[in-house]
Amino acid sequence: MSTILIQNAQIVTMNAEETIVTGDILIENDRIKEIGQGLHAASADKIIDAANHTVIPGFVQTHIHLCQTLFRGKGDDLELMDWLRKRIWPLEAAHDQESIYYSAMLGIGELVESGTTTIVDMETVHHADFAFQAIAESGIRAVSGKVMMDKGSEVPAALQEKTADSIQQSVDLLEKWDQFDDGRIQYAFSPRFVVSCTEELLKEVKVLSDKYKTFVHTHASENKTEIEIVQQETGMRNVVYLDHLGLANDRLILAHCIWLDEEEKRIIKEKGVHVSHCPGSNLKLASGIAETPHLLHNHASVSLGADGAPCNNNLDMFNEMRLAALIQKPIHGPTAMDARTVFRMATIGGAKAVGLETEIGSIEVGKKADIAILNLQNFHTYPSYDVDPVSRIVYSATRADVVTTIINGRIIMENKIMRTMDKQIILKEADTSIRRLLKRTNIV
Repeated sequence: MSTILIQNAQIVTMNAEETIVTGDILIENDRIKEIGQGLHAASADKIIDAANHTVIPGFVQTHIHLCQTLFRGKGDDLELMDWLRKRIWPLEAAHDQESIYYSAMLGIGELVESGTTTIVDMETVHHADFAFQAIAESGIRAVSGKVMMDKGSEVPAALQEKTADSIQQSVDLLEKWDQFDDGRIQYAFSPRFVVSCTEELLKEVKVLSDKYKTFVHTHASENKTEIEIVQQETGMRNVVYLDHLGLANDRLILAHCIWLDEEEKRIIKEKGVHVSHCPGSNLKLASGIAETPHLLHNHASVSLGADGAPCNNNLDMFNEMRLAALIQKPIHGPTAMDARTVFRMATIGGAKAVGLETEIGSIEVGKKADIAILNLQNFHTYPSYDVDPVSRIVYSATRADVVTTIINGRIIMENKIMRTMDKQIILKEADTSIRRLLKRTNIV
């Protein structure tokens, strides 16, 4: 049994009352055993003095592409379909086992450094096993799956799958990795989007999701051209079509959902579909601004994600929280997306999206110890007197303020030093890997 005692911290619990207290947190193995003041330190294996620091639940990002982290800076200033066809698909097709591993490690390092403890990740067609290996070694909590693509125009040959192969490879990965490390890793079937998936494949994903009780993670209604293609091919809009196939339920996570009509909004609410809002990506790809306040007002499940590094260009939840709040204010007024709302989306809202709200997303006795410790003793976060800590975190703090990240009761980063990976090796190998991929694709 291992124990960690965090002392003298300001604790933003995000419990049902959203209580903020000053005190100690005792972690025993992977769970929070006690929260209080003056907790006994003699038996703790590790004591962290968090005086003048703020402890928050680890962020939960519900849409990430670890396989794309190597492509940061190689997909700038393009709209979605050009971005995919000219840059992302060719680069994904060029991946090898080593490049997938280091792309994942690079992304995970950035996520952990910025306080993210759980992700919903979509890999590419091949070599996903090596991304899972990186997830396993790093200690991050993840719901992940290999992308599924069995149709589409201008798709590189290396990404063109046969339906049966896509399904079998996904099941093989599920049977190997789902529930790894006592559930720290979960599998999600990951059809890329309707444009790149046959109806046969999507119907089988529905059957498999029901059989294994796993999530389905896909993109929907991100771009107007994408929606036009789906309507031409199916006669329906994205969410209506997914509902027609039986996929719209509380195990479906939809990234983006910018261009929804009223029927689609109704389906999302009534069927319990989870929406991952990605404001940084949506702005950079010129896709649009999602009607997030309307979805939240109607009690839909909406959480946050950074998407991939080449369409953002970072994986920083602080950036996503701030953008999610600010982009709505000129449209809906200054109170439309307040700090508490977006912080809730980044923590307990993300936990609900992955069905783990009783395990993560808040700092409460009995929950998993997924925690980030922030140092807000900085010029950019002061004055501190009588300022709401959540406002400081959402509107003023940055990822540079994260000093320690704990996942599943394990210290993954301590005082800004990574404990589960060698940062310098990963940076070096990431550069080596992307050079190799660029030579294969002739992308400059």
